[in-house]
Amino acid sequence: MEDRKTIFSYIGQLFATYGIIVSIFMIFSVTIGDMAKEHSTLFELGKQGLTVATLFQLLVLALIITVAQILFLTDKLIKSMNVIARNVCFFGCIVAAMVVFAICFDWFPINEVRAWVGFGVSFVICTALSITISKLEERTENQKMEQALARLQNEK
Repeated sequence: MEDRKTIFSYIGQLFATYGIIVSIFMIFSVTIGDMAKEHSTLFELGKQGLTVATLFQLLVLALIITVAQILFLTDKLIKSMNVIARNVCFFGCIVAAMVVFAICFDWFPINEVRAWVGFGVSFVICTALSITISKLEERTENQKMEQALARLQNEK
């Protein structure tokens, strides 16, 4: 059962997503920033950090991800779509947004195949981590619900 959400729940979700994205980019900045600064606006400062422009772009990306989550991964707006179609639409929306950002903001050279492969690999890894964490969270919630149900049944 899903809790009643307020605007503050969605803002919290937005900034949790943003925090995770920025943390990932901080790690990338420290590890590959100096190598990538000549090729990507994301790492203009190399190991020194992320620019305000990059942080803003990542915030807008987090907003798009949050809206896509609300749209495709809850029953708030679309009730008739099956789970697989919802996930395909969700990830497709995110990939499309990231491709548009990569092209519009020169995240990496769009004519370089290695850059697109790196983008794809990074996306797949981050998506796999996200799905794994979500599944673990869901499993924990299900166990809590089963324990609560068992306690209720034992009380009767």
